[in-house]
Parts: sequence; C-alpha cells; structure tokens
Amino acid sequence: MFAIVFVIVLAIGKTAGAPHLLTGCSVGLALAASMGQGLLRQLNFTIWIATGVVVGMAFHGSFINFPSWFFGLGDRELTVLFIPVLQIIMFAMGTTLSVADFARVFKMPGGVLIGLACQFTIMPLVGFSLAHAFDLPVGIAAGLVLVGSSPSGLASNVMAFIAKANVAMSVTMTAFSTLLAPLLTPLLMKALAGEMVEIDVPAMMWSMTKIVLLPVLAGLIFHHLLYHRLKWLDRVMPVVSMIGILIMTVLTVAVGHDKLLQIGLLLILACIIHSTAGFSLGYFVCKALKRDELTCRTIALEVGLQNSGMAAGLAKSLGKIATLGLVPIVFGPVMNIIGSTLANWWRSHPVEPVTSESKES
Repeated sequence: MFAIVFVIVLAIGKTAGAPHLLTGCSVGLALAASMGQGLLRQLNFTIWIATGVVVGMAFHGSFINFPSWFFGLGDRELTVLFIPVLQIIMFAMGTTLSVADFARVFKMPGGVLIGLACQFTIMPLVGFSLAHAFDLPVGIAAGLVLVGSSPSGLASNVMAFIAKANVAMSVTMTAFSTLLAPLLTPLLMKALAGEMVEIDVPAMMWSMTKIVLLPVLAGLIFHHLLYHRLKWLDRVMPVVSMIGILIMTVLTVAVGHDKLLQIGLLLILACIIHSTAGFSLGYFVCKALKRDELTCRTIALEVGLQNSGMAAGLAKSLGKIATLGLVPIVFGPVMNIIGSTLANWWRSHPVEPVTSESKES
C-alpha cells in the first residue's frame, strides 16, 4: 500500500489539482478506517500515516518553515517541533505502563531475555547488511541501522493483542527495550554506522535520556499517581500518540521530499525486506531455542515492529532529519502493514497458551 501511495504521488504530483484530490481521498479513507470495523479498522493507524506521506509529498513547500506571523516562531523551521512532539509521545507511552509490567520479567525471564536479545541483534545487523547490499546513500544507509537499533513500540503490543499472542510478555519486552535504548542504541549506532555518520555516544545517550527515558518515567509516575482517577485517558493517549507520529511523518516527508523522490522505491523495498526479516528471524530463532508457539509469535512481533517515531526523533537530534529521518517514516507504515497481516493470520490460526512457559520461561 505504501509503495502504491508513493507511485501515485510521484506520477500525478505535478498535475494541476491532483495534490488536493489525492489528499482529499486519503483523508476520506483514513476517516472511514477510523470509524470502520474489521481489517480496515486494524489498519487505521497505517492508513493515517500513509495519508501523512501524501500530505508531506503533495504540499512539501508548506511544511518547511512557520509562517512569518506565527507567535514568535516566524520563519523558523517546523522541525523544531520534533523533539517536544516525541517527548509527548513517549510520555503517553509511559502512562500505559506500570511497575507490574517490569516485575513480570521475574515470572517469564527466559522469554523476555530471548526477545530483548533478538531485538537488539537481529534488527541492527539486518539493517547494516541491507545498507551495504543496496549501496544506499550514506545518510539513508545509516537510517536503516538507526531504525534497526531502536526499541519496539506500542504497535507490537497492539499486534500481539490482535494475534492473540502473549500480550503481557509483549508489554514487558517493550518496557524493558525502551529503558535499555538510551544505552544500547548509541553503542549499536557507533559500532555499525560509525563510518557512515559521526556518532557521539555520550551525547546521544544524554539526548535519548531526555527525549525517551525521562518522559517515559514521567508517564509511569503519572500512571500510578493520577491515571486511575482519569480513566478517559485510556482513549485519549493513543490518539495523542497517533497525532504526534502523524505530525512527524508530514514534516519528515516534506523536508526529505527531494531525496525521497530519488530513492523512494528502493528504500521501500529495503524496508520490506528489513521488517520481514525481523518477523521471520525472531520467530525461527525462538523456535530453535525450543520455546512454545505462543512465545515465538510474541517475540516475532516484538522484533519486527520498531519504534519508528523515536528513530525519526533521534534523526532530528542528530541534525539529519532529511536523510536518517526518512527511513523510519517509510519503515513505519511498511512494518505495520506486514505486522497486521501476520497478526490477523495468526488470529485465524490460534494456539492454546502453554502455562508452563509463563511460569518457567
């Protein structure tokens, strides 16, 4: 679907009136998905992100700078919104977590440790391999490593629920991978992409602490102090996250418009291979380690679904939003389409949970 959107934008982007028509159709489809049922509703987030790509491509000139009259921000780049928007997204993610999500690791240490090991080995190494195999421009190649070195996100928890996998294990792995990211992501970037872009490990660790770790911890504290009194936030926070990621998508595509036109289709292919490899290798590594089917499905979804919004924010913090930042924006819709397809397949082929796995693994 993402490739089709890109080709359509590329083909008719210069036709008079076409950008407005395509944007209107995309927004209409996204609204229909928001109010729909079944598969269309499950693809709601992905369709909105594809709509953000359409808007960013069709009206890229409108999303570079603030208007000159805009409340003291006149003529400043709109990408200054990236870091505060990402912090809001990570705070919203933190409000969905609890101390119990971390304590759960003691009930299923084997599965969680295998999942985390796969998360921070398979995806970075596949990204590194694809970057060299496709001979991509340096910034784009480093972006593949960046998105591969990022933790999983809330999408994996949603897909685990759809697939009737082990949602509790998925949430625990997401929580731990997010907290480990400020340490592991900079080290992986230095090791695998240090020759592509300059990586200051301590500076990147501190940057990730500010834009990822502290907002998540603030959200966690908020969850325990106030969340139980404000039940309506269960509905609001996911919407806040989606709006934030949509804003980042539009801005990234607008800034990287020219580069995306040059290598868009090749990048989409690389992202398809990257995501598919994550799901496949996560599943079969888990199988090779003799874990039960439910755990293997959970880990596969956790490995294949990355926190692409966080990766885009990191690209901004590195000052390379038009190159590194393009990869997570393309990777996000691709992984969601593949992930939702896989989750729905598994949902239609359920397995009985193995209670001993939850107790002993």
